[in-house]
Amino acid sequence: MSGKNLPGRAFLACRRLVGPFTVVVCLSACATVETTESGTVGVDRGQSMSPLVSEEEINRGATEAYAQVLADARAKNALNRDAAQVARVRTVAQRLIPQTATFRPDAPNWKWEVNVLSTSELNAWVMPGGKIAVYTGLIERLQLTDAELAAVMGHEIAHALREHGRERASRAVGQGVALGVLGAVAGIGDAGMNVAQLALELTLNLPNSRTHEVEADRIGVELAARAGYDPHAAVTLWQKMGQVAQGGPPKWLSTHPPREDRLRDLQEYADKVMPLYQARR
Repeated sequence: MSGKNLPGRAFLACRRLVGPFTVVVCLSACATVETTESGTVGVDRGQSMSPLVSEEEINRGATEAYAQVLADARAKNALNRDAAQVARVRTVAQRLIPQTATFRPDAPNWKWEVNVLSTSELNAWVMPGGKIAVYTGLIERLQLTDAELAAVMGHEIAHALREHGRERASRAVGQGVALGVLGAVAGIGDAGMNVAQLALELTLNLPNSRTHEVEADRIGVELAARAGYDPHAAVTLWQKMGQVAQGGPPKWLSTHPPREDRLRDLQEYADKVMPLYQARR
């Protein structure tokens, strides 16, 4: 859910060091792939992925980065402090994860991890390969129901299923704005960013596009419905988020669809997957 731009200095350095010819080569090397099945919600956009940014490398980096995030939280006594809250979050995750098979048969067998970080931030995220973090601020400040928690987690899981992070990295390589990423992933020397740093940037700093957010919304409501959670909770979740963000939206909302458009789309797709939810009741 979170996102902010790369530091300007790093961006300018990359622009100076990557020439037009490299950009053309990177763009031509990208292949259109289908990361997921379309599901009931019909998400079937072809995605452009660079061979220089492999799924295996991204997942390896995510594993390393997630371990570092947990170590930092543990050092601050901010990791899994409330056993009941952690159990609640993990129970929701355990219901959602098997439903990922609808979109990716391999996904239920990912090395999933679910942890709760004590911070006032309104956030949650899932790193590539299924590394989940939910912030206490999101749960407590919005007073989330289990169905709303499922909406948040389903949305974030959808980003991982669709490999939106790898797609963004592929686009960055193609546009010549991520020389450090290119060097690390292609193994051509240390250009200032290793694969773990890349995973952190993709998850915590680089914003998703509006297209990615819409796809995650739609897949998320289907995952929730299939797990037995009312998909309309996604609507109430974003209504609550809008109320909290009246003084100005968090930075990670900057690339999200406009609020009214999003609520309309969520309502439409929640209605569409209601039969899945009703079948599970």
